[in-house]
Amino acid sequence: MKYFDYAATTPIDPEVLEVYQTVASTYWGNPSSLHHIGSQAKELLENSRMALAKLLHVPARGIYFTSGGTEANQLAITSLAFSQSHRGKHIITSMAEHSSVFSALGYLKGFGFEITHIPYLANGQLDFLALERAIRSDTILVTISHVNGEIGSIQPLAKISARLKQRQIMFHTDCVQSFGKIDLKPLFSLVDSFSISAHKIYGPKGVGAIFINPNYAVKGIFPFETHEHGLRGGTVNTPGIAAFAGAALKNTETDWGHVNALRKLFLDNLEKELKSKYRILESPQQQIPHIIGLAFHGYEGQLIMLECNRKGFCISTGSACGQALSISGRTMIAMGYSEDEQKEFVRISFGKDTKKEDVIQLVQVLKNSIQDRSNGW
Repeated sequence: MKYFDYAATTPIDPEVLEVYQTVASTYWGNPSSLHHIGSQAKELLENSRMALAKLLHVPARGIYFTSGGTEANQLAITSLAFSQSHRGKHIITSMAEHSSVFSALGYLKGFGFEITHIPYLANGQLDFLALERAIRSDTILVTISHVNGEIGSIQPLAKISARLKQRQIMFHTDCVQSFGKIDLKPLFSLVDSFSISAHKIYGPKGVGAIFINPNYAVKGIFPFETHEHGLRGGTVNTPGIAAFAGAALKNTETDWGHVNALRKLFLDNLEKELKSKYRILESPQQQIPHIIGLAFHGYEGQLIMLECNRKGFCISTGSACGQALSISGRTMIAMGYSEDEQKEFVRISFGKDTKKEDVIQLVQVLKNSIQDRSNGW
C-alpha cells in the first residue's frame, strides 16, 4: 500500500520504537511509587518533561502528559474554562476544529457555558472580524487550532493573541497538526495553553501533552486525582513519554523543502490530468505543504477514497477522529460550501517517507477513479 494519510497518523520511527522497548523493559516501575524502581521511572519521566520543555521553550512545570491529543484538548479546555468561570461562561471557537474540541465544549454546555462558533473565510483563514464581533464582556476563553487538520491552513495566532490580551481572555490552541512542522517556540508568548501529540511526529500512539502556563491554577475534571500534578488520573505511560520526547527531538522538522516539492509535483500533475474537475482548498499565503484538501466536482469523496484503497493507495476524507460520526469535511462548511459539496472532500497528506514516483502514481489512480466513476463503476 502507498500511504498518503500522514495527517491521520505516522509510522513509528525505528529508533523511537527502540527507545520505547528499552524503557518498557528497564524502567517499568510506577513513577508514583516511592521505592528505587519507581524512583528510576520518575527520574526518566521528569527528564523527558524537561527535554520537551527545552525544545518548546516553555517552563517544564507547565507540561502535563496525556494519553494523546484528544485528552490534551479536553483537559486544557475544560480546566481553563472552570478555572475562569467566576469571570464569565462564554467561549469562542471556530466551526472547523478537531472533534475533541467540540467534545470538550459540548461537555461544558452542560455546566451553563455558552459557545460561539466562528466561520472561516473562503481562503481557509478564520474570519477575524467575526471573532472580534463575537467577543463579549463575559468571554473567558478562545480555542482556535494552529493548523487546520483537513486543509493545512495556518491560523493567525499572533493577531488573535494581541486582541485577546487586550481583554484578558485566555487562549488555547490545538497544535497537534503543527507540531513537528512549524517552530512552536513563539507560542509561550502568544497563548495560555496548547496541545501536542506523539503519533503525528513518528512517535507512539496513546501519548500526548498539553502546556498550560504555570501562572494559572488549574484543576482536573475529577477530584482526588494524583498524577500529573493532579490534572489527570491513571498510571503514567513512562515508555510512551520517553519515546515521545525522543521523537520530538529527532523528528521535529521545519525544513519544508522535500514536502514542498511533493506538493508541487502533485498539483502540477493533477492540473495536467484532471484540469477543471477539482478544487483545491487552501490558504496560499499561510499554508503547510504537508496537507492538501481538495474536492472533485460531482464525485463523492468517500467513494474515491475507497477506490484508491482498492488500488493500493491510502488517502482520507478528513480527520480520522470524525470518520465514524460522518463529520469529516467540516472545514468546507466553515468556508461556506454546501453539505453536498462537503461530501466531495478528500485529503492527501505527505510525510518524510513519501516518494515522488508514488505521488505521480497517485494522480493516475485518482484520474482513473474519476473516469471509472463516470462510467458507473
